Amino acid sequence: MEVNKLNSLVELFFEKLNKIDKEKPFLKWLKPNKSTYTWRQVSERIFKLSNKIKSIIKEGDRCLILSENRPYWLMTDIAIMNAGGISVPIFTTYSSNDYKYILNDCKPTIIIVSNNDQFKKIKNFLNPEIKEIISFEEIDYKSLLIDKILKEETDTKIINKNLKRNMPACIIYTSGTSGNPKGVVLSHGGILANCEGAMDLLEPLIKKKDPIFLTWLPLSHSYEHAVQFIQIITGAKVFYAESLEKLISNMSIAKPTIMTAVPRFYQNLYNKINSNFKKQTGIKKLLINKTIDLGIKSLNKINLKIHEKFVNFLCEVLVRKKIQKQFGGNLQTFVSGGGALDKNIGEFLNAVGLPTLQGYGLTETSPVVSCNLPGDIKVDTVGPPFKTNQVKIAEDGEILVKGENVMLGYWNKEKETKEIIKNGWLHTGDIGEFENNGYLKITDRKKDIIVNLGGDNISPSKVENHFCNNEKIKQCLVYGDKKNYLVALIVVDQKDKDNSTIRSIIENLNKDLTIIEKIKKFILINEEFTIENGLMTPTLKLKRKKIIEKYQQELEKLY
Repeated sequence: MEVNKLNSLVELFFEKLNKIDKEKPFLKWLKPNKSTYTWRQVSERIFKLSNKIKSIIKEGDRCLILSENRPYWLMTDIAIMNAGGISVPIFTTYSSNDYKYILNDCKPTIIIVSNNDQFKKIKNFLNPEIKEIISFEEIDYKSLLIDKILKEETDTKIINKNLKRNMPACIIYTSGTSGNPKGVVLSHGGILANCEGAMDLLEPLIKKKDPIFLTWLPLSHSYEHAVQFIQIITGAKVFYAESLEKLISNMSIAKPTIMTAVPRFYQNLYNKINSNFKKQTGIKKLLINKTIDLGIKSLNKINLKIHEKFVNFLCEVLVRKKIQKQFGGNLQTFVSGGGALDKNIGEFLNAVGLPTLQGYGLTETSPVVSCNLPGDIKVDTVGPPFKTNQVKIAEDGEILVKGENVMLGYWNKEKETKEIIKNGWLHTGDIGEFENNGYLKITDRKKDIIVNLGGDNISPSKVENHFCNNEKIKQCLVYGDKKNYLVALIVVDQKDKDNSTIRSIIENLNKDLTIIEKIKKFILINEEFTIENGLMTPTLKLKRKKIIEKYQQELEKLY
């Protein structure tokens, strides 16, 4: 399929539909007793939903989606676009203030909501612009039940041919590490360009195995939202996970070939596997150590000696295959995005037989800018840029991006749009450099840099990742802007909550850091940083500003 010649995401779906076995299984929610939908069934539901939505809205109206991941999500998303509307997916984990702000900001004509629990979150913020509420399940409010819409008789199957690449497809509200979310307006062409770049990356893998995706990141996030359309291009079978807690067991059922996730997932995975490794003794421990050592050598393209090749073969059979089996035994690659993946974690996962590609992007770039290539992984980089965008480094080290994938702008925020897009170049706020092989390396975040009293620049994420790689430390936030030294908030399990033990761990970990990066003092806190308490974004990033505001007094007492 020549993606560059398509006009819209709607056209993408129906072009693929014409080339694929329509009875092939497409979408499956892994909750008990949930149906599998074929391509034909999905297309029929898109048309019926689209017809209903079109009868309510006018072109360009916003249609808000508030739902957990499920098959109806994708159907609704495409149906909105086909009806001429703009899809506005929002996180199920937003705060009340966020919901209130978004509804007032985008003023949707239709709200699509999954169930009563989700509807309760926005019930108090409904405004006069809302003409209809469509629900996937019964709710305590007048609504159109989706199953009733799908039972209506209609033969109308119209594909919207008026959509163009430069038209808005969706508004993705950034989860925001501080302040109100901003509505990022992405075009059909922007997401299509991203899909084109991704296909260059995935095509070698797809040729080897029919693609199977396990989706668990919120579809309201630009990363997973765009992945939907890559799934369509590849003709993949898509499984929606039950929950984050059941993700590993869901993997053994779905047996995914490709899976996308954020760094926090890989960090937890690393800690879990590494913890099991440390329990081993004798020959098992020796074999595990060899697996990691030789795996890292192979990753870094260091030629193995003859005896090392033999040992590596044993490692493949006795260690890596067993680990792969725990995750379905079919995995070709993990793809990491949405934040920086620690180099040690990347090396470890690749070494133990879980290929992990680190990529880079922003909501504002639809979202991917670059990604490592299968078979040519440089774990401390984010790979070469997609051919569908241009990347350059500004004089101050900031990464700039230009291309069709760059957003149309922030919804209702002309000033903020002009501040971030200058002469067609998007100013990412990230600091980086190109290596000799053309791979992009992220060195820091412009806004998150800590500048101590000595004028030294310190990357908080680098230090935090270093400490969180220890299995005893669940979470860490460092603090020290305009101070003489760094201090930290540390979250540990209750059973590990012993100051002297944690101090010993920190002192040991400090040995691997420069003088300015060392943590001098810390506070053990009882409360984890979570989505529910508003201290973490839906993509598992720390809301640094909010955490610091909450613990400001305690942190200042450490100086």
